[in-house]
Amino acid sequence: MNKEEIVVQKLIDKEYHISCAESCTGGMLASRIVNVPNASMVLDASIVTYANAAKIKYLGVNPVTIDTYGVVSEQVAGEMAQGIAKEQQAQVGIGISGIAGPSGGTPAKPVGMVCFGIYLAGRLLTYTMQFGNIGRLAVREKSVDFVFDKLIELL
Repeated sequence: MNKEEIVVQKLIDKEYHISCAESCTGGMLASRIVNVPNASMVLDASIVTYANAAKIKYLGVNPVTIDTYGVVSEQVAGEMAQGIAKEQQAQVGIGISGIAGPSGGTPAKPVGMVCFGIYLAGRLLTYTMQFGNIGRLAVREKSVDFVFDKLIELL
């Protein structure tokens, strides 16, 4: 089985539902989930919130959090994960925000930096990964693989 098949099966076994709030991955996480038969048993909703205003409007991300930490931060990714889980009444919420490149990086937040929020049955975990300036598509793919790896570990 591939990673997404393992995650879907684990979610089915636990009777958990998952919802995703994606920014830099642009729906790639949800797309890989729906490649799996029976994904409809676990995937409630997914939303691509690329703009800050969308994160605020649809996920309840606090504008002060964005102003204080920046949109690419564990704090914002965590609020994205919690917001989508709460909105969809899902046991699992995923938030992803990052800089896929090739531009947009700074010394403090370089291209290839991606922040993740994983809300799992009432517990919020956040992570930051530095994938490097490896190309836009590769950063997105590595980000999605990171989420699947974490979910396999945590579920």
